[in-house]
Order: sequence, then structure tokens, then C-alpha cells
Amino acid sequence: MKLSKNKNWSDYVTKHSFALDLERGIFTWSNPKKIAKSLKKSAEISLRRKGTPFQSAMSMLNFYVNRAGKNLNPKQKKVLEKAKEELKKLFKIHTKKP
Repeated sequence: MKLSKNKNWSDYVTKHSFALDLERGIFTWSNPKKIAKSLKKSAEISLRRKGTPFQSAMSMLNFYVNRAGKNLNPKQKKVLEKAKEELKKLFKIHTKKP
């Protein structure tokens, strides 16, 4: 599908990702644990991802946050940032704190 420069291509990618099949409205949910669990499930069952399930799930979450930019509601941004931490917990990824 050809998109003009003025169209929101990130919205298209989010809705038609070739890497993960996401639940509808996942990035609008208010529960970070639910978001993380859904991303994890999608990443683990995907046969089209290129990296590990964790990399794919985190990449999709980061992609959405970065592309939404200043248009992302600050409250929802906090929810999505918490979802990143929940993803790390679910995948047992330990980060070193300074």
C-alpha cells in the first residue's frame, strides 16, 4: 500500500505489523502488566519476527512511544514506560542500576 508523505505511516505499521499480531488498541490500555503480557504472547507465537521475542516486543513498544512523540498523552506515556519494565520482568531481563 502506497502512503503519501502526509499520512501517518507509523499508524499503518502499528496496525499492519509484519512482525507481530497485536491485539486491537493495545497501546491505549491503562494496565501496563496487561500490555506487557499481550506483547510477550504476540512475540512468542510470531513466526515472522527477526530477533528474540523480548527484542520484538520491546521494539514494537518503543516504536509506538517514539512515533507518537509529543502527541502521546503524558498519562499514557507513563503507562507505556511502566509496560517496558513489566516486559523486562516477564522475560526475566535484569538491568543494572547505577
